[in-house]
Amino acid sequence: MINLHILLLSILQGMTEFLPVSSSGHLILFSKFTAFPDQGLALDVAVHVGSIIAVMIYFSEDIWQMIKGVFKTRFLPNFQNKGAQLFWLIVCGTLPIVVVGLLLESNGMEWLRSTRIIGWTILGFGILLFIADRVGMTIRKIDHLTFLDAFLIGLAQCLALIPGTSRSGITITMGRFLGLERRDAAKFSMLLSIPAILAAGSLVAYELYQSGNLATMIDAVDGITYSFIASIIAIYVIMWWLKRSTFLPFVVYRVILGGWLLLESYGFLQ
Repeated sequence: MINLHILLLSILQGMTEFLPVSSSGHLILFSKFTAFPDQGLALDVAVHVGSIIAVMIYFSEDIWQMIKGVFKTRFLPNFQNKGAQLFWLIVCGTLPIVVVGLLLESNGMEWLRSTRIIGWTILGFGILLFIADRVGMTIRKIDHLTFLDAFLIGLAQCLALIPGTSRSGITITMGRFLGLERRDAAKFSMLLSIPAILAAGSLVAYELYQSGNLATMIDAVDGITYSFIASIIAIYVIMWWLKRSTFLPFVVYRVILGGWLLLESYGFLQ
């Protein structure tokens, strides 16, 4: 029998992970505004893994070029080889989240899962995306990125540890400030998500294995499967949309949702 909670949660994750609207924020809000219990960080990460598998399949050609590039250049930074260049840019962009994530892991992050915090981050970073999309020039491709550019995008990604920020949204925002074209900003954001979420997924998988909780492991596998299907659809939609339009619809959605959450959390809607 299909677990309705896992199914709905996975579809929600898959449809929001690569749209700049904050999948983690939506996952937390799902339990707060429905009859379902809070699924916790373990299942959150599991459904994110399904999304990463979708990214790896969609960008399989780029990933294959990276693998060939780093072996051809003997794992040395070499921007003459496009595959190796992209690999090292992603490595550089991943370093900040590794350091910050480990620091926060030891201090706990559950206190960040509040409606008020999510409301402010969804609203504030949504407005920041609008500004970046309006003032950022569209003159650069991923090939034009430097190590400093990748590191700055990686620093921005650290903010996504705060629910409601949106990992894709904040990295796309930084990319647009740096002049990346919209599709290239979205593509680099998706590729940058692979190592960060795979690392988190591996850690959670190890913890589940250690706990020996078979039911939770089955739920995690179901979540990965459902979120993969929803994610692959979402990736095609966002890449198609950015061929012809801007991020404005997502900004409007964030402003409305963030404003409503703040009014609710401060008691104005009671």
